[in-house]
Amino acid sequence: MGHIEWAMWANEQALASGLILIVGGIVATVGQFAQWYFGAYSIAAGALVCVLEYPRGQRQHGSTMERCGQKHVTRLVRLLGPLARNYYIRAFLHLGLAVPAGFLLATILGTACLLIASTIYLLAATRGEQWTPIEPKPKPRPQPGATIKHPPSNPPPRPPAEARRKPAGEPEGQAGGPQTNPQPVTDEVV
Repeated sequence: MGHIEWAMWANEQALASGLILIVGGIVATVGQFAQWYFGAYSIAAGALVCVLEYPRGQRQHGSTMERCGQKHVTRLVRLLGPLARNYYIRAFLHLGLAVPAGFLLATILGTACLLIASTIYLLAATRGEQWTPIEPKPKPRPQPGATIKHPPSNPPPRPPAEARRKPAGEPEGQAGGPQTNPQPVTDEVV
């Protein structure tokens, strides 16, 4: 069985849980729940989680597809340095952010999702994974002579590619030379 990169799964889980925390916090705050301040906290915590988790990390094997506008948020996450790179820190940060949001019914689903993401990040950290930003690949510069197209050597109409190739044992006139039509063509104008 191949190597599973757990951080990729944790990233998706944490981003979804951040969005769920924001929605639950909005419901609790606008609905004027008894402990609405936990809803306001959930909005702020969900926004922090979304900013931290929006940029995808570079996979160790294979290619990684960037999210739309990820380059701008990646600069911000890079400024955090080892705080954003180390998955142990992310696991305990998500765990700490999830606890206060668990005291309100509207945000309990976001709390549970964030606890799952924290567990997956802890597993990724024990496997030795860490966040590395997606680096843009340099575009290969075209060679000046490689872009010049050579004109076709046969005038139109060209036979299919199979008919143009000469078999090794046939004389020059049969396969590659001019073709003769087996039926005579006459032009009768009435």
